[in-house]
Amino acid sequence: MTQSPLETARILAVDDEATNLRLLERLLHSVGYTNVTTTTDPTQTLPLCQAADVDLILLDLNMPGMDGYEVMRALRKAAFDVPPAVIVLTAQGAHDFMLRALELGARDFLSKPFERNELLMRLRNLIEAQLAQRFLHDQKQTLQSLVERRTAELRDTRLEVVQRLGWAAEYRDEDTGQHIMRMSRISALIADRLGWGSRDVELMLHASPMHDIGKIGIPDAILLKPGRLDAREWATMQTHTTIGAELLSGDDSALMVLAKEIALTHHERWDGTGYPAGLAGESIPLAGRICGLADVFDALTSERPYKSAWSVEAAIELIHDARGSHFDPEVADAFLSAVPDIETIIQKYRDPVADASTPAQSLASNE
Repeated sequence: MTQSPLETARILAVDDEATNLRLLERLLHSVGYTNVTTTTDPTQTLPLCQAADVDLILLDLNMPGMDGYEVMRALRKAAFDVPPAVIVLTAQGAHDFMLRALELGARDFLSKPFERNELLMRLRNLIEAQLAQRFLHDQKQTLQSLVERRTAELRDTRLEVVQRLGWAAEYRDEDTGQHIMRMSRISALIADRLGWGSRDVELMLHASPMHDIGKIGIPDAILLKPGRLDAREWATMQTHTTIGAELLSGDDSALMVLAKEIALTHHERWDGTGYPAGLAGESIPLAGRICGLADVFDALTSERPYKSAWSVEAAIELIHDARGSHFDPEVADAFLSAVPDIETIIQKYRDPVADASTPAQSLASNE
């Protein structure tokens, strides 16, 4: 036969008199309470409660070494999901003793000698209230876990959509999609080297794949042209930054705000010769400076319709040489300090077709 919750409630009796504990234990067992622990050492009260998740404590006040008041103070300082209820059983029946015990958190107070049925009724009422409180706590935890799981699922779905949008733009540029895997991880790595917090590094990882989302709005004749672009075509190509920012506007979430900032500014240059606004130095948002470097590096080391792939060594040399002109010096230094990790990223997310190793003479005009 299944035991009731009241029968399985965890009860701890604390009294320095072993005889009193035997009487309490016999009384509780006689009415069906089976999970009863006793101790004559009041210093063991807190450890026993923490080990067994006690529901109710029957506590004496006048004990050597640590009296009942000190026990209640220790219990109050401890961290419990649901603190145990305390019934004080004491020969100290004066009114001020009772008030002091209640002030320290006791839920009830009985003077010795107590009447058997009165103790059992008060104990039952407190256990019912305690188990109800524990049930509500467990329900709250269950609901919180459910909400967190659903929130995580929604976040993961959103990030998946974001990543696939980034892939969509890259596929139009005849890329395998591995570019955004490399570029986003290199951007996050640089941000980490610059001291960004873990949450912001994660945002960088998930926002940077949308840096070229604006390419969706660029005609194929320009986007896929194998040779250099003329002045009119280059002006059109540059609009992918503003198109991307417009596509990503209207959402004030941290992810989309950062993605918009990156899309708009990742082609700005430290010396002010970039686009679309010709921003210079620290007027370029740091996220744009980081992603701009990561994007250039990966573009250089990848095969494109208009160029062969550079070797990693040649691309690193260019980053070093362009430190302080094209690239923010601090961002370039962070990149250069992370080269071994960047090479690991390149190997892990390689394109299916092997890259060539012959470097071009300079940055391609339609990078």
